[in-house]
Amino acid sequence: MSSSAGPGFPRVPLYAAGALVLFMLLAVTLVRLTGIGVVHVVDAPVVETREFRFEDRPDGSIAVLDAHYHQIDTVAPGSNGFLRGTLRGLARERKREGIGPDIPFRMVGHADGRLMLEDPGTGRRVDLGSFGPTNAAAFARLMEQPGATH
Repeated sequence: MSSSAGPGFPRVPLYAAGALVLFMLLAVTLVRLTGIGVVHVVDAPVVETREFRFEDRPDGSIAVLDAHYHQIDTVAPGSNGFLRGTLRGLARERKREGIGPDIPFRMVGHADGRLMLEDPGTGRRVDLGSFGPTNAAAFARLMEQPGATH
């Protein structure tokens, strides 16, 4: 005895949905492999570049050093969560790739006002403005510190 309550789901819409998904997967694969249809955004010219090193201190603060290990600022313990989180992520990636702290981070200011934090060791770039003006300001103030390497 059959316990079917009625006709099954129509097959034509099901096949159409499957074909659409397959088409989209093929289209995305084609774009990724050939680069056709990819939009490339050109960075605005660089107006300022500075290199920094960041060292954790026993009291929970972070010493901000220029590329020559001269201290130019200190991040107080428990403050600047965005700065700390960003640096923690970059340090974790360096550790995973076996890169030590000897390569300074590079902060790049562009003519359009964007501020990028780059890690030359891993090639990773963080557009600090994409996290909002308050978070970007935590890094922007480091660019204004006297003694930072240009």
